[in-house]
Amino acid sequence: MSPLITSILISSLSTGTIITMSSHHWLFAWFGLEMNTLAIIPLISKHHHPRATEAATKYFLIQAAAAATILFASTLNAWTSGQWSILHPTTLPVALMMLIALTMKLGLAPMHSWYPEVLQGITLPTALLMSTWQKFAPLTLLLMMSNDLPQGTLLTLGLLSAYIGGWAGLNQTQTRKIMAIF
Repeated sequence: MSPLITSILISSLSTGTIITMSSHHWLFAWFGLEMNTLAIIPLISKHHHPRATEAATKYFLIQAAAAATILFASTLNAWTSGQWSILHPTTLPVALMMLIALTMKLGLAPMHSWYPEVLQGITLPTALLMSTWQKFAPLTLLLMMSNDLPQGTLLTLGLLSAYIGGWAGLNQTQTRKIMAIF
């Protein structure tokens, strides 16, 4: 891949994150998340290897399912409240659908089973990019709507993720999977 294309993909990745983090409208947040997804897929499949192609396909399918859930929940929120605001989901089912979609995008437990498999098939720089930069935008959305989630939800998700990561990491011999689990 040429340096020009790589720089365009990296700038698209940063632009998508900035759009998502600065938006208070669900459609702009969704657009930024999709911009991130579409920018990292060529970076994942940059090395023409069957494992990289499989990782890119798994990543795309999971992210597309999460994006469809976000779009459905935000449309349902706009239908019931008449507004597209991120800060206040109107009903508990909308908040829970958003929570599920954002945990899928983040790779948090219990929606994390795809994450070690994807990280195993990609290069280390791309894995580091995916494990750090790709988490900023969904985590910001999760924190923006955390006031409207039931008490202790984020604490429970964090504890569950640490517990499952600790158990799953005990029997691993591959370093990338251990990094993905924790």
